Amino acid sequence: MSETALKLGDLVWAKMKGFSPWPGKIANPPKDLKRISKPSGKTASCVFFFGTDNFAWIEDFNIKPYHEYKEQFTKACKSRAFLDACQAIEKHIVNPPKEEEQVQAVTDDAKSDEDFDKLKDEAKEKDSPKKVKREVKRTPKERKRRTSDESGSDSGPTPSRKKPRSNTTIDNSSDTSVITNHTSPRKSGLVSRILDQPATIQRPDTPPLDVERVTQTLKEKNVQPSTLKFGFLGLGIMGSGMVKNLLNSGHKVIVWNRTTEKCQDFVKAGAEEALTPSDVISAADITFSCVSDPQVAKDMVFGNCGVLQEMSADKGFVEMTGIDAETSQDIAEAITGKGGRYLEAQIQGSKVQAEEGILVILAAGDRSLFDDCQSCFQAMGKNSFFLGEVGSASKMNLVLQLMMGVAVAGVAEGMALADRAGLQQRDVLEIFELTTLSCPLLLEKGKAILEGAFPTNLPLQHMQKDLKLSLSMGDQLEQPLPVSAAANEVYKHAKRLGYADHDVSAVYIRARF
Repeated sequence: MSETALKLGDLVWAKMKGFSPWPGKIANPPKDLKRISKPSGKTASCVFFFGTDNFAWIEDFNIKPYHEYKEQFTKACKSRAFLDACQAIEKHIVNPPKEEEQVQAVTDDAKSDEDFDKLKDEAKEKDSPKKVKREVKRTPKERKRRTSDESGSDSGPTPSRKKPRSNTTIDNSSDTSVITNHTSPRKSGLVSRILDQPATIQRPDTPPLDVERVTQTLKEKNVQPSTLKFGFLGLGIMGSGMVKNLLNSGHKVIVWNRTTEKCQDFVKAGAEEALTPSDVISAADITFSCVSDPQVAKDMVFGNCGVLQEMSADKGFVEMTGIDAETSQDIAEAITGKGGRYLEAQIQGSKVQAEEGILVILAAGDRSLFDDCQSCFQAMGKNSFFLGEVGSASKMNLVLQLMMGVAVAGVAEGMALADRAGLQQRDVLEIFELTTLSCPLLLEKGKAILEGAFPTNLPLQHMQKDLKLSLSMGDQLEQPLPVSAAANEVYKHAKRLGYADHDVSAVYIRARF
């Protein structure tokens, strides 16, 4: 674009030094935008950057027509801020301002502040001649004061009557642009919306579980179902998948869930429904429990109409909730005190693995109960391990969860750094997959970060819970866990931003913003 081609309101791509081309439009500079000095023969225009609400002087040779270069430049950057800016300019095209002045843009080499005031007066005269006529009667000093009280941009926000906070203006004579408020269009758009960022990413709806679908993995296992009757407490993300495989492998199952609506599909598939946890214990030979956290697990056992009320010598209880060793031992004492058998069976995997029946099961406690559950474990997972006394499986699970939590946080920070550095996150993942770092979990979370939707496969709040329990175990053993402690804080912050129920990959939001 040449200087004569730049008109006020033209949609453009403007490139600042060190950043990718950014969508914007030629605009009148606000009063607080610092002028820049240019070498002889070079012109610059004021650009309003979409998605950031900032202005900058950009040399004309770094400005390109929007529509002509749209296809080329939209492939240059895939950051969320950039995508927001592209969306904002497209909305501007569909619904442009009703009145937009079509006059030549201001250039910093030929127009002084006085020329700019004159240009503004001419623009005002076009829309409101009477107002301009009254303005002419003012003294130059009054007119200058009057102009300083008005916005310098037709598309900018109306200035507040309150005294504005001081803004940081960057003046780098070696650079080709000056931008107010923030250092770059990409950064400023995020900073301006950092407090309400969580509301911009809604958690995708979890697709309904097809309870009657028998996976190919389950068919290949050829499970021989036990003749015992099994109960299952909790039909959440993990519990639903496990119960589905129990039913499809021919086991007799009685289900209970706090929200009774979740039981309906399982009843249609052949399960029985009980009214309370104690009713499940009464009707089943062995009962599995998989709920959200240690406190809920305790409430299930010790609470009103809980497990203990119907526990007897011929009953077995298997705790599959992610809990700490102390909680598991407390439950074990209560169950065995009633004559029952107790087994902790911690699970490694997520929603997809639970539905496919490829979990890894870590068990400890009563060996005879472990043997009686083998057909169930075969339907639920690909491997099951017996680790000895109660508490051993819980500790093993927390060690593995700690590693997972730190690794996912590391991927999130790496992807955030790549985006900030102007690298393509898709390229990062392609190269990552070819290195020794590659593993299914990290690739899965990296793709979720790239897509930016974070459909729940492993809830972020569950990961943070496991990190908290791991740190507590470290405190008891006087084992320093500085990296895990830092990762835990990142997850905690992501929860505060509103991403507790999103997938664990949503920790990227905290790392990026």
